[in-house]
Amino acid sequence: MRSMKYTYWVVAIIAAFVCVWYLWMSKGTPPGQPPLTSLTQDNLDHFKNDFNTAGDEARLVLLLSPT
Repeated sequence: MRSMKYTYWVVAIIAAFVCVWYLWMSKGTPPGQPPLTSLTQDNLDHFKNDFNTAGDEARLVLLLSPT
């Protein structure tokens, strides 16, 4: 009985790690969409130019912070 309980816990922990990896670690984007990038001081001007050039299209900026 006790070993079965540990087996369930191990399976649950492995499933949780797989879910976290799939949701947070995979950085794939849909076909036709540019890859995800992180904004830095080096590429900020390029981002501003691309964002402002696409004035007739829907635009979205999503900022995520771990805190």
